[in-house]
Amino acid sequence: MRRDQQKATAVEAEIAHLGDLGLGGLRARWRTATGKAAPAHLSKSLLHRLLAYRIQADTLGDLSEGTVRFLDRIVSDRSLQGGSIPLPDGEVVKPGAVLVREWEGVSHRVMALADGYAWNGGTYKSLSQVARAITGTRWNGPRFFGLRDGAGQ
Repeated sequence: MRRDQQKATAVEAEIAHLGDLGLGGLRARWRTATGKAAPAHLSKSLLHRLLAYRIQADTLGDLSEGTVRFLDRIVSDRSLQGGSIPLPDGEVVKPGAVLVREWEGVSHRVMALADGYAWNGGTYKSLSQVARAITGTRWNGPRFFGLRDGAGQ
């Protein structure tokens, strides 16, 4: 197994373990990860998501400086709030990114690899192949996963 795949597998296993924890366990994991008590107002679901993001970012890499600047610009640009936000040109899914899509009440997590996408124990060459495996019908994969205009329709 390649090193990237080993990292991805370890991240998936650690995130799956989070799903087995109750609110108290998630709060303990938060304290271990941050050295601070978890904010009291965080629900179990949100705490789980924040910890999952942190695990992924710590292992596979966090947002790039360019992405952070782009997000900061969106937050500060009042004209973009509440409207359509244009994606930067050339934006691609980088290895290690996890795409999440709910389909018919089931949440599907797809991890981008250097040479394809991992979903449900299998590896696919394209997002469209993953979307077809999930839905049983032909989809534009980037559109299905919300990476194109008209996503999820």
